[in-house]
Amino acid sequence: MPRQTNFIDLEWNLSRARSENIEFELRKGLLPHRNGVVRLMSYINHANMGDYRVAIQQFESGETAVPDVTNHPFRTTTKYGFGGNLEQSLSGWLTAFGRFGWNEGRQESFAYTEVNQAVTFGIAANGKKWRRGLDRAGAACSSNALSGDHRLYLALGGKGFLLGDGHLNYGRENIFEMFYTIHVWRGVYGAFDLQHINNPGYDRDRGPVLVPAVRVHLDL
Repeated sequence: MPRQTNFIDLEWNLSRARSENIEFELRKGLLPHRNGVVRLMSYINHANMGDYRVAIQQFESGETAVPDVTNHPFRTTTKYGFGGNLEQSLSGWLTAFGRFGWNEGRQESFAYTEVNQAVTFGIAANGKKWRRGLDRAGAACSSNALSGDHRLYLALGGKGFLLGDGHLNYGRENIFEMFYTIHVWRGVYGAFDLQHINNPGYDRDRGPVLVPAVRVHLDL
């Protein structure tokens, strides 16, 4: 775990910060004669995390000018969550997938992104159908949400490591994404990606926005 929220330096003292993870995988399709995978995962993170509810109480009592989840002495608290992933082959070139993730939303978001619930489903295809066997294409829809404590903290003016501009007109963050990965030569791949995001940052007063991306992947 990082020493600070979303920080590059890790805390090497495991009594102060660490994570325990467990994953179960079942390789069995839901459709006859088709491959499939079901994965279930759970985790507990231990780190110097603040408490959104305490930060709100400090603000309401006049102790802080705005809610500040980092306003606490060093302490190790826990944050837990779970997730599930399903992949199901539909044909020799088409696969459907779905994912769900949840974490408790009272302790401070500490790594990667600020989200307390995520649902995703989509399809992915290889290029066999159009004689490009090493190419990949896909589309997915995602819907992300914040816990009640997290959203109230932001609405009252609090800031996280990614979110916070003094107010929040809350709405689920909904994303539609499409991508195409093209095999250029040997281990060289290029990818094109486009995301359409409604309520970016969980704010109905923002967006929608289009986010294009280009990536290059090398296999050596």
